[in-house]
Amino acid sequence: MTIYPTVTTLVDYKGKLDEINALKLEKVCVFFTGLNFEERKVLFKELKKTTIKEIPFAHIKSDMKLSELNALVNEYNTKAFNIHSREEHSLLYDYSSYKDIIYIENVYNHLKEDLENWAGVCLDFSHLENDRLVYKERFKNNLKIIKKNKIGCNHISAILKDFYINEKGEKRYDNHLSLDLSDFDYLKKYDKSFFSDYCAIELNNDISYQLKVIEYIKKLLNE
Repeated sequence: MTIYPTVTTLVDYKGKLDEINALKLEKVCVFFTGLNFEERKVLFKELKKTTIKEIPFAHIKSDMKLSELNALVNEYNTKAFNIHSREEHSLLYDYSSYKDIIYIENVYNHLKEDLENWAGVCLDFSHLENDRLVYKERFKNNLKIIKKNKIGCNHISAILKDFYINEKGEKRYDNHLSLDLSDFDYLKKYDKSFFSDYCAIELNNDISYQLKVIEYIKKLLNE
């Protein structure tokens, strides 16, 4: 199990890049989910100005060009990608050349048995835990499929004490903003076999807080 801090892009990421430089971090994950093509071009340029040498795991979008994936693999030695299922986002490009390192994330839908012929599952622990708390049938379905497939990478986000209703009208406890380190105590419920070598802290919190979360999780799981 290896856990990495992450540059998330659903909020302004510039502060995270500044922190990475100040801390001289060389390995981080990057999630491109909040950016369009032109915005991603800016981020790729900004990444070159940082101390980052490797991006072991990246969350890609369905509109990313193959050249963007090539850049991550060739320039940053990326070993795993995750993407949402086609039910949630239709793919605009052919990613078959990378199908052996692309993993399908459990988000809001039921996972399917064949995982669309990709490499396996990107297990998002907070989405799975939210299903356990609220959407029991989806939890049972997804847990069964997760156990049958390779878990190639993970997202780790917070489980809050109180629920909220999201834009889809769903009851949610999972969140990309952590208020307290105890937001990660739920991870003790899950067997260590569920954790991969590419675990990304999916938080909008700053990098310094993410590093505290990583240390907390390691102690929590006796790693």
